[in-house]
Amino acid sequence: MIISGTGHRPSKIGGYKLPNPTYNYICQETEKILLQLKPEKIISGMALGYDQWLAFIAYKLGIKFMASIPFLGQEKAWPASSQKTYNKLLSKASEVVIVCEGGYEAKKMQIRNEFMVNQCDLLIGVWDGTNGGTGNCISYAKSINKNIIIIDPRLAP
Repeated sequence: MIISGTGHRPSKIGGYKLPNPTYNYICQETEKILLQLKPEKIISGMALGYDQWLAFIAYKLGIKFMASIPFLGQEKAWPASSQKTYNKLLSKASEVVIVCEGGYEAKKMQIRNEFMVNQCDLLIGVWDGTNGGTGNCISYAKSINKNIIIIDPRLAP
């Protein structure tokens, strides 16, 4: 089984200061799912927030993960500490795929999301029901009848 993940950036899931209660809840729920389903591979979009948390959890559990990057330089506008974490995670990936050529274009994030959904058997979505990239990814997965597990960050203690 191959699992992809999509989720919000830190500002919607507890903030940038880790750990926090929302982060703890989401990571515990993700770990439970992965331990139960025992996937052979995880696909992460490597964006700040849940994407990176998922990659880290996969690595911690000894599950191979693919870093599915929308374009080279995704991390260039991030703070130096975030870039360092990103590069460290990339070095742990079993596979790195650059989905689109060239630099930043907003549509490349959705192209990356569709690539990840097309490659997986199940999508884990950390989603609070709001519009945005995570909601678009989940809508796409629904439109092609992918299995989806939603972790609602609003349920965090």
